[in-house]
Amino acid sequence: MRYVGVFCGSSEGSRPEYVAAAQALGRTLAHRRVGLVYGGSSVGTMGRLADAVLESGGEVIGVIPKALIDRELAHQGLSDLRKVSTMHERKALMEQLSDGFVALPGGLGTLDEFFEILSWAQLGFHGKPCGLLNVCGYYDKLIDFLEHAVAQRFVKERNRQLIMVARHPDPLLQRMGLRAVAAD
Repeated sequence: MRYVGVFCGSSEGSRPEYVAAAQALGRTLAHRRVGLVYGGSSVGTMGRLADAVLESGGEVIGVIPKALIDRELAHQGLSDLRKVSTMHERKALMEQLSDGFVALPGGLGTLDEFFEILSWAQLGFHGKPCGLLNVCGYYDKLIDFLEHAVAQRFVKERNRQLIMVARHPDPLLQRMGLRAVAAD
């Protein structure tokens, strides 16, 4: 089975579209027979994403630092919950388990996780696709900033192109090459 690492929030954000997008991504992953690797929480868009995958018959691996088990409310209904010691171990294990990465709208933790994985791709540590699910234009200003960084020659155009962007799950996963896997 193939897996997608998804970075998203322990909060649901201010718009119902963020939760709807997490749920749509979860259903789409399960439909494509692509497993989910995520932060292991039962709350926020993280919890809604995992629940949607599970309710649709998919597989979910959660990766959570021991210090966040109570704070982020570790999801108890997952296919597999991996407990690690640090945030760095969380990101490293998620990278090992995943065949590609998606960031839903989220906060500082989401950005940290996505950009660390992206910088590893830039350095050639992995060649896995990285995508932003740009729900309701959430990442528009970030994309503008990245274009500015390219224009100022702090980011190479080829590295900017490592980030695939779409507003809906299906086209993003299609661009990332994560097509449906045939049943066994």
